Amino acid sequence: MTNSLIHPKQGDKENSSWFNEFLIKLLEDRDRIGLTDMIHQIDALMITVEPGCSIAYIKELSLMTPYHYLVTLESETHWTHILRIDMRSPDILVREVRDPNLSGIFRSLNEVYPIGAHKPNSRYMGEIFNVTNLHEVVELQRAREIRFFNQDQIRKLELPGNMAIVKPSPYTHNVLAYWERPETELRIYALGTSIIHNEVNKAYIEAKNIQAKFGLDQLILPVDHLATRVYSQNREAAILEYLTLSSYYYWGSYNIEDQNSSTNVTKSIHYPDESHSPAKVFTAANHPYFVNHIVGLPSPTENFVRNYGPRLHHIALSVADGETKGIENIDYVVDTIRAEGKDFLLDVIGSKEEGLKQIFSSASEHSSLIIEYVQRYGDFEGFFTKDNVASLTKAAGVEENLKMLQAEATEQ
Repeated sequence: MTNSLIHPKQGDKENSSWFNEFLIKLLEDRDRIGLTDMIHQIDALMITVEPGCSIAYIKELSLMTPYHYLVTLESETHWTHILRIDMRSPDILVREVRDPNLSGIFRSLNEVYPIGAHKPNSRYMGEIFNVTNLHEVVELQRAREIRFFNQDQIRKLELPGNMAIVKPSPYTHNVLAYWERPETELRIYALGTSIIHNEVNKAYIEAKNIQAKFGLDQLILPVDHLATRVYSQNREAAILEYLTLSSYYYWGSYNIEDQNSSTNVTKSIHYPDESHSPAKVFTAANHPYFVNHIVGLPSPTENFVRNYGPRLHHIALSVADGETKGIENIDYVVDTIRAEGKDFLLDVIGSKEEGLKQIFSSASEHSSLIIEYVQRYGDFEGFFTKDNVASLTKAAGVEENLKMLQAEATEQ
């Protein structure tokens, strides 16, 4: 039986006694009933974009990531474009809503937030986990009071019919899905008619030709982590809920005091290499927004959640260690992509001496997601540095404040 408590906790963020108590109880229970051994890697990430946006977004992803366009699945209300690196790393499913007037539960999660409402269909939806016994996993989770969409709801939402899908989290607004796929079999999504979309394929080829021309395809590696922002009061519940639904363990939390936030990391118990199953990171403010005027600290994380809703903030990709044309690979990647017209929120931060370098792109106009690049050096121990996280959080907050001012101006 797998032991999910073997890893020592990292970090300096103090958790409540309630969190510490139930972290142990939940993971011990998950291990005991066999869920930890039945739930494996993340097989796919699901993203929805506005009508008419998927071609441009896939071109952006094809330039900035190692993903390749594979096929499009056509259904009555969605195009679902499948992007893949290989069978070892997660796929990305880019769903485009075909009817701008289509309403539903996922749109409603955006519409109550001032910036999220401007792109009501654009959101990261969640992860798909591979399991060894789908029926048993679902029954065990239902016994733990986890709620799933029924098959009729899945059909109406045009979600993959060969999956069990947990209803949106009250803490992250993400869903989580399970499916049963033997490791030797391909990933096949029950979502509609399979076609090659000519315009998508054309945009993909254009982007990949640029990647190959500058050698970016050899430098940008698979997803390292996924970072979700949640309300301050939901931090501990969001972490424990994800550990209940997955086979991840709690790596630890760091307090980013000058940005009034904490970064909280969970990782796969089965796959130490994040390229196989990315780490899941939760960021939350240390205080709720209504005490900011008293504590006198910025609150970029809480402001993001108030403006967009709880949701995924960025997808981080690893960059190969080493140099290209006399500069660090991450600097070369960023300089090249900047020259192709993609903006970044700041200069590359960190150093070889500190063990890693990182940077945030500006948020995609198509998905509202940020791309992070991270280059770790050979002997680096840890996951990030606090100074880097503080700088990244501050830079993202500046951009998000500008978007909030623009949204307010539009409403006046």
